[in-house]
Amino acid sequence: MRILLTGNQGYIGTILVPRLWVMGYDVVGLDSGLFRECTLRTIRDVPTIRKDIRNVEAGDLDGIDAVIHLAGLSNDPLGNLSAPLTYAINYEATVRLAELAKRAGIRRFLYASSCSVYGAAGDEFLDEDSRFNPVTPYADSKARSEHDLRRLADQAFCPVYLRAATAYGASPLLRFDLSVNNLVAWAATTGRVFLKSLGTSWRPVVHIEDIAQAYVALLRAPEAKVHNRAFNIGQTRENYRISDVAELVRHIVPDTRIEFAADATEDLRNYRVNCDLIQRTLPHYCPHWTVEQGIREVYDAIQFGGLSTDDFEGPRYSRIAYLKRLIADGRVDENLRWVELLGAAAA
Repeated sequence: MRILLTGNQGYIGTILVPRLWVMGYDVVGLDSGLFRECTLRTIRDVPTIRKDIRNVEAGDLDGIDAVIHLAGLSNDPLGNLSAPLTYAINYEATVRLAELAKRAGIRRFLYASSCSVYGAAGDEFLDEDSRFNPVTPYADSKARSEHDLRRLADQAFCPVYLRAATAYGASPLLRFDLSVNNLVAWAATTGRVFLKSLGTSWRPVVHIEDIAQAYVALLRAPEAKVHNRAFNIGQTRENYRISDVAELVRHIVPDTRIEFAADATEDLRNYRVNCDLIQRTLPHYCPHWTVEQGIREVYDAIQFGGLSTDDFEGPRYSRIAYLKRLIADGRVDENLRWVELLGAAAA
C-alpha cells in the first residue's frame, strides 16, 4: 500500500515514518520544509514532494492508496500568529486535499485533529460525542475541518479523525513549545520548573510514539470499525493539571524548584478527555507511555544534546519563533511561503 504522508518532516511525522516502514508501507512525503533546519538528530526520511499543502494538485495523488494528513500550523500559539493563515492552511487546504483524494478514488483519509476542539470545557471527562468549545483559531480550524470532512464521507471515502491529546516526547524535530517538553527544558537548563500560567487547567497528554502507533492502527483497521469516526488519542489516566505535571518534573529533574511567571494567568483551555474508545474498538492498540517516562526521555535528550536556555527559548525549537525569524530574514513571506520558490516561479 502506498501512503501519502503530509507533514512527514515534522515533530510527529519523523516518528511515524519509521513505523510505517516497519509495517511494509510505501511512503511518499509531502512537506513544505518550513522546519527542515530545526533537527536535533538525523531524520530517516522518505521521497518527499516539496510543496505547500495549499498548492497540492491532483497529480500529487497518483498511485496513492491512503492519505495521512499531518501538515498544518501545529498548535495554539502558531495558530494565533495569523487567524486567516490558520484557516487557509489548517482548514481550507485540508478540505481541498480531502476532496482531491476522494476524486482520485482514495478510500482511507486519516486526519490529524486535536483534543483542543473541546477547549474551555471544565472538569468533567469528555468523550468523542462531547460538544466542541474551541477557544483559539487553531482549535476552531480543526473543528471546522472535521465538520466538512464528515460531509464528504460515503461508501467510497472513509475519513477518520484522530483527536490527539497534547503531545510530548523526544523527536528528531524536537519541540519545546509544548507544555511537558517546555517544563522539562526550563528545569534542565535553569533549575526552575517555570509555569507561564497558573497551572490549574486540566490537559490530557500523550507521547508522540503512542500517537504514531494510533495512526498505524487506524490505517490497518477494518473500514467498518472506523468509517467517519473520531477517536481521542491518549490514555484516560493520563489527564493532569499542568501544576501536577510541574510537580512531576520537579521530582524527576534534580535540584529544581517550581516558579510562576509574574504575569501568570488562568489558561482558558481546560479539558479532561476519555480515551477509551480507540482501545475498545481496536484492542491491539496499546498506548503505554506515561508522562513520567516522557519527562525522563526529554530530560535525557536535553542532556545528550547539551542544550541551553537560549537553545530551547530560541527559534530553533519553537515553531512560532522560528517562523518569525524566517519572515524577518526575508526567507519566507507573510503568507508563510518560501521566497526562493516564489522567485523561481516568477522567473
